[in-house]
Amino acid sequence: MIGSFWRHRGLIYASARREVIGRYRGSVLGLLWSFFNPLLMLAVYAFVFGVVFKSRWNPTSDSKTEFALVLFAGLVVFNLFSECINRAPSLVLANPNYVKKVVFPLEILPLVTLLSALYHMVISLGVWLAAYIVFFGVPHRTILLFPLIIAPYGLFIMGLSWIFASLGVFLRDVSQFIGVAVMTLMFLSPVFYPVSALPEGSRDLLYLNPLTPVIEMTRDVLFWGTVPDLPLLGVCWVASGVIAWLGFIWFQKTRQGFADVL
Repeated sequence: MIGSFWRHRGLIYASARREVIGRYRGSVLGLLWSFFNPLLMLAVYAFVFGVVFKSRWNPTSDSKTEFALVLFAGLVVFNLFSECINRAPSLVLANPNYVKKVVFPLEILPLVTLLSALYHMVISLGVWLAAYIVFFGVPHRTILLFPLIIAPYGLFIMGLSWIFASLGVFLRDVSQFIGVAVMTLMFLSPVFYPVSALPEGSRDLLYLNPLTPVIEMTRDVLFWGTVPDLPLLGVCWVASGVIAWLGFIWFQKTRQGFADVL
């Protein structure tokens, strides 16, 4: 897996760059949309939840922007998962020429999608950080730990993307199922509510959702300024590595039948 990425690093970079630029090709503002989209989202969340619903993440806090920033931090992480997994079933289907006519390393397609999504996540985090500085001041030093959380998360997404990209070739219903599953997972993840909002006996069940620890640890290092649960982070690293490895093996074993189906 690592060897394939290293050998094709130039192709991966060029493909990811084309993916990002191609999304805004023909628009007047171009790449500026990658900045305005999260800025608009943050403004809408701040107004709807802070002003209209008067929501508060912490009952003891009266800050109208706290809920919006805490929610947005979790949503940025979830959107990375959503963008990659929703596109995974169609990655091979959308590029039949790569399968039939060209000797192309198909295994890099999920990585290209992940890098494109990471670019937009970084822009969104930049907007979040700017808003945090305006309303709360200098960010916590624990923000430097964020890459240690997002790296295994990326491996986890890659593993699932390889599996769904392969299944999407043989089972066209996978893309429909994934769309519903991702939407359901969004409401089963602590994106719009804290884990503490659930009854105490149900909180452990929420941690069966693999996105829960990532979202919670992200908020810990970005907003609350606390060090994440290190044993839990270690489990995430090991589990994500195994899932990525198994997903890569599955993709490489099944790719031999892609040409017959397409």
